[in-house]
Amino acid sequence: MKAKRPLFLAATVLTPAAILVAITNGLPDTANEYRNTGAFVIKRAGSSQILSVCSGTLIAPHAFLTASHCTAFFENVAAQAGYSAYISFDNPIPFGTFSSPATNLIPVAQLITNPLFNQRQSDSGDIGLLLVAAASTQGIQPAALPTLGLLDQLNQKNGLKNAVFTAVGYGVQNRVTGGGPPFFESMNPIPRMYSFSGFNALNPGYLRLSQNPATGNGGTCFGDSGGPNFLTVNSTRVIAAVTVTGDSVCRATNVTYRLDTPSARQFLGGFVTLP
Repeated sequence: MKAKRPLFLAATVLTPAAILVAITNGLPDTANEYRNTGAFVIKRAGSSQILSVCSGTLIAPHAFLTASHCTAFFENVAAQAGYSAYISFDNPIPFGTFSSPATNLIPVAQLITNPLFNQRQSDSGDIGLLLVAAASTQGIQPAALPTLGLLDQLNQKNGLKNAVFTAVGYGVQNRVTGGGPPFFESMNPIPRMYSFSGFNALNPGYLRLSQNPATGNGGTCFGDSGGPNFLTVNSTRVIAAVTVTGDSVCRATNVTYRLDTPSARQFLGGFVTLP
């Protein structure tokens, strides 16, 4: 069994010098095409250091979608260490010792970890929300959510076979090999980046996407957890799924949590209007 990676920076998030900082085999979003994708960051009062936890997407003026393992980490670890939660849509974002007081940080009013979040392979419930003041996100168009059973409907019509998904996030960048042990290339400030992935598999809880560079695919890596995987359907870009995990070397499979299932919609429907 291939090792899996948690796609947030829990292991290093409280150690700025060790943070790896996005998308593998991707492109920087220089045109701000994915303006509604941001970063879940933390900061201590009186500190200039901004540390990255996960990525995410604005899905309503007051609601930022991310992964529940990200919100749970903040509640169980970061908050206990004196950190406060924020989101930022800046592009790029300066992390660690390169932080700037000019960075636009939006305070998180409430973190919502899915009550059904668990370790089950069939349906982990791994989506969470960061709630903010709606006025703080003016000028940012929230992303569209999928309709119930969208991916199943497309799959039945063989519509996923050649589909192209777009992952967006602020995570670890390209893996570099040669001249020593493999390492992940990083930039700071960190740009919002995106990559394209092909369909791999679909099951009741997850959408698996290929991120094998040998087949021309890009993907996600550490820090991209909670970030969107967009699919254009009938000229509308929707978030098909949220990045939650993948293989440890970030070169094979991006495992994403579906947003079109009854369980995902039950959670989201308590906070936002569903299509």
